Amino acid sequence: MVRADLAVIGGTGVYRADMLEESMEIEVQTSYGSVSLRKGSLKGREIAFLARHGKGHTVPPHLINYRANISALKSLGVKRIIATAAVGSLNEKMKPLDLVIVDQFLDFTKGRESTFYEGGEKGVLHVDMTEPYCAETARFIYGQARALDLPAHLGGCYVATEGPRFETPAEIRMFRLLGGDVVGMTGVPEAVLAREAGMCYASIAMVTNYAAGISPAALSHGEVVEAVKSINANVSRLIMAVLENIPLEPGCRCGRGPEEAGKL
Repeated sequence: MVRADLAVIGGTGVYRADMLEESMEIEVQTSYGSVSLRKGSLKGREIAFLARHGKGHTVPPHLINYRANISALKSLGVKRIIATAAVGSLNEKMKPLDLVIVDQFLDFTKGRESTFYEGGEKGVLHVDMTEPYCAETARFIYGQARALDLPAHLGGCYVATEGPRFETPAEIRMFRLLGGDVVGMTGVPEAVLAREAGMCYASIAMVTNYAAGISPAALSHGEVVEAVKSINANVSRLIMAVLENIPLEPGCRCGRGPEEAGKL
């Protein structure tokens, strides 16, 4: 039976899959669709890597099958998920090429399937999101970042937008007034679904640029891609250190997320 202890969700090139032993592509069937991911081992630990946007970055953020992705990792036995996401900064202290281990989010997505529990036999779940990201995992990631002398911030509010367009300067001004620090298009409902599934979830936000109205120039996808290339080496080092050293058994409450409605 194929299984994995830990999982990474990210974009192509962010994660050094070549460092995994016995790496292979697998297809996982779920109630929400089929998911392709890479599975391998690292120092005796079973690792799954899921490219959020598919092979070759072909799926835009608003069309990602988030439920299938999280369901596939749950079926493999994953307990901890480490996600990466490219973001624009709303906070001048969080500079381009910095890493932000976020701890809160504001959800401005519009048309996404955001729960496993839609009534009927599965029931309804009002999952607690007081701590939307696993604090235990986040602190461990930050500790590894400090040990590697990487420019990282522990804590920050992630603003999730629908995409695929970039935000307007007026929207960015609003997000700043509401307490947002970084803005991206993929963090929600990923974090919510992971909590519903009872898995620890932490996200490393990679600052690629300042957001619209803060940046002195117009934004482009090419700019983001180039910035991610510059950050990739640091993010890969950080993720590998975390995967090698983080305790496999969580000591947090994330696993209790679905207890009101039962297991998936």
